[in-house]
This record gives sequence, structure tokens and C-alpha cells, in this order.
Amino acid sequence: MGKKRKHSEAEVAVTVKKDESAEERPKRTLLGWKHKDKIEEKVTDSTVFRNKEKVLVTCSRRINYRYRHLMLNVVSLLPHCKKDNKVESKASKGATLNELVELKGCSSCLFFECRKHKDLYLWMAKCPNGPSVKFLVNAVHTMEELKLTGNHLKGSRPLLTFSTNFDKDPHWKLLKEIIMQIFGTPKDHRKSKPYHDHIFVFSIVDDHIWFRNYQISVPHSEADKMDRGGLDKMTLVEVGPRFCLNPIKIFGGSFGGPTLYENPFYVAPNQIRALEKRQKAGKYAKKVKAKTRRKMHELSNPLEPDEFADMWKEKE
Repeated sequence: MGKKRKHSEAEVAVTVKKDESAEERPKRTLLGWKHKDKIEEKVTDSTVFRNKEKVLVTCSRRINYRYRHLMLNVVSLLPHCKKDNKVESKASKGATLNELVELKGCSSCLFFECRKHKDLYLWMAKCPNGPSVKFLVNAVHTMEELKLTGNHLKGSRPLLTFSTNFDKDPHWKLLKEIIMQIFGTPKDHRKSKPYHDHIFVFSIVDDHIWFRNYQISVPHSEADKMDRGGLDKMTLVEVGPRFCLNPIKIFGGSFGGPTLYENPFYVAPNQIRALEKRQKAGKYAKKVKAKTRRKMHELSNPLEPDEFADMWKEKE
């Protein structure tokens, strides 16, 4: 058995003076070493603007299947959007949608409202303070029915291009800004891919906004390999969907408020259908009038009796 060491024989701890000239060792964290310079850089970078745009995409009840497919196509094109359940399209839909947007932590909303299983209206709104725009959607063609050859990476950030006539009038400038904020995917978004391989094209023709989606196709063969920045060999292949937006009103608030702009050339689809019915009713009325005129003419101008009419009748 070894002898126990006495307390007096314990080693005396040597106190070493710290060298004041030596650098302090950085703090160790779970993610690595923490440097003061990097902390200061993060503090200074926090003042830089970061786009945290999120879009809520939803629709009204009793929506047509075709319009629902269009909404799902738009959802697949926007990686920074959130879906929600259908909303009843009543007079109080604005308050309901604003509450949903707040609960989902979003800042914008795309609301597809279907009326009479025929007419599709699209609301673009910045919540909760506005502005908001109401569109009538025409010429709808979904990805499934177009069957185009274009195919881009899902979740990639699109390039937004606008025609030059967006800068002519103030209401077109406002619409351009709203579209840029809603359809533009934020940089470094967690669901987006760091590529630009497709383009959203918004062009104004006949006071309507026409939407197209194109894939940027680049040759990958060694013979056709292009230099960096060479645009002559790039081609655009359409992907879809296609639709046309007819602006109705621009409101100062979210889903309502003071009217900032009203389209003077807008004709409601109900009025168009009523005019078509009147035209058809006019054709039928013309036929009835023609028949009555013919009868009156026959009564006023009777034919002379034919003397040979009873010639071949058999006598009883």
C-alpha cells in the first residue's frame, strides 16, 4: 500500500502573469469561434434593408376548376407565397383577408374571386394599409392545357420585365410597383433557388396587362458553348400560364377605401351578356314581326278562286 501524500507536500500552484500584449482568445460557441470584428460587422449590416416580402394566395368558394388550376400555377411560380383555405366572398371579405394576412405573417395578398362560375376577379393588395387593385381576368390558359415545351427550375428567382408604356401614366406606374413587390422573389429567400432561368413579362396592349412566363434556354453542348454575358445564343421558350388583367379600380386601402383610379373603358361581363341576350331577342322579335306581316298581307290580298281546282275531285 502506498503512503498517503501529506497536504504540505502538495504541489504549489504557480501563478503565471498574463501577458498584456497577447490577444484575447475568442469565445467558443456552438457554431464556432466568435470574433469581435464579425460581431461588429453583423451589427452594422443589420441596418441594411432586407426584403421580407411574403404573399398570401387564396380564392373564394365555388371557384371554377380552371381558375383553381390557374391559382395553383401562380403558387408554383412564387416560392415566397403561402396558401390558405377558401374565403367566402361577401361584403366583409376585406376584414377577413386582412386578418388572415396578419396571422400568416404576410405583407401582400393575391385573392382570386369567382362570380357566377364564369367571371374571375383578381385582387392584389398590400396589407394592412393598401393600396389594392381589382382586375378582371380574361384569356386564361393554364400550364396543363397549353402543353408548352418550356421547363424551368421550380423555386428559381424570376426576372421581371415591363413594357415601356408602364411609365406613361401614374396609375400604370403604381401598378408596376405593386406587381414588382408581389411577383418579385426576395433575395436569399429560404425556399428560392439562386438562379435566374425564367422571365415574367408584363406588357400593356389595349389598356390590358398581358402576362407571359418564358424559360431562358442556354445551349450546353461544347460546340455551342457561349461566353459569359453572350446573349446572342440565348433563346426564350414559353412555359405558361397565360392570362390577361383588365384593371377595374385602384383603392387607397386594403380591399377597399378611397378610389384612386377607375377605368373609364371597363364594361362589366354582366352588361356584355345582357347586350348579347338583347341582340338574340331582337332577332326573334324580327322573325315574329315578319310572320305577322306575311299573314296580314295574305289576308289583305286574297287569291282569285281557281276554276279548275275541283276538276279532279271524285264525285260522291
